[in-house]
Amino acid sequence: MKTNLISRRNFLAVAGAVGAAAALTACGGAASNTASSAAASSEAASSEASGESVELIVFAAASLTETLNAIAETYSAQNPGVTFRFNFDSSGTLKTQIQEGADCDLFLSAGQKQMNQLDITASADVNPDGLDFVDPATRVDLLENKVVLCVPEGSDKGIDSFDALAEHLKAEDILFCMGNSDVPVGQYTQKILSYYSLDEAALAAAGVITYGSNVKEVTTQISEGSVDAGVVYCTDAYSAGLTPVDEATAEMCGQVIYPAAVLKAAPHPDAAVAFLAYLRTDAAAQVFESVGFAAV
Repeated sequence: MKTNLISRRNFLAVAGAVGAAAALTACGGAASNTASSAAASSEAASSEASGESVELIVFAAASLTETLNAIAETYSAQNPGVTFRFNFDSSGTLKTQIQEGADCDLFLSAGQKQMNQLDITASADVNPDGLDFVDPATRVDLLENKVVLCVPEGSDKGIDSFDALAEHLKAEDILFCMGNSDVPVGQYTQKILSYYSLDEAALAAAGVITYGSNVKEVTTQISEGSVDAGVVYCTDAYSAGLTPVDEATAEMCGQVIYPAAVLKAAPHPDAAVAFLAYLRTDAAAQVFESVGFAAV
């Protein structure tokens, strides 16, 4: 696991210090993101001069709750004309809401699948309906997370690795929590079960598996000790004060990449582009990395 995570009590202090330092060099390329950051400042100045405010509507995976709230606070302090309305939920739920016409400026998904389902440039096998909600010119791979195995504090089940989890699931002597199949963390967990040749449907029918509608629900069940083990993201384990016992490899479930994009029908597209550029700066990266994310 990562060793550079800060204590949770210092998280907001770090976010504030990072905001004060506000480096303009982005993780993905200094020249392009310096220009984007300059555009953000220009837009904020324009809004302030006109007396108009911009409320950005951001749909983001639940695992981004703490970091985006901290980053947004810093960003609004630096750009007084910009405020935020966040909608945090599972990426599948957010995708459905966007598809049904909900107002949204910027979408940050915990998986490529949900973003692809809204992107006309994606292949027909992942976007069979030809949905065209995402502005592909703005789409970026923003962050990488890790899938981890956690158990309640004081657990005596001996679940100290994914290998041990698999043996207990085969014995059907534990209660295991995972995300629903429409939730990215659930989809990653399904790949892990498949890696161990475990039959999810059979285990669920035997009462061995319980589900959460998003990663926060899975984390809560682990923290409260209502299950013996669960699979969440490294960042959610950190936020909940859980210590992971094992980390899934890319062979088990692939990379956990978070894409982000401005929507074609965004009420405030310019402001959304500017904020997305800020999310790729070193200043934002330090906040993301402090809880376990890695820049892509």
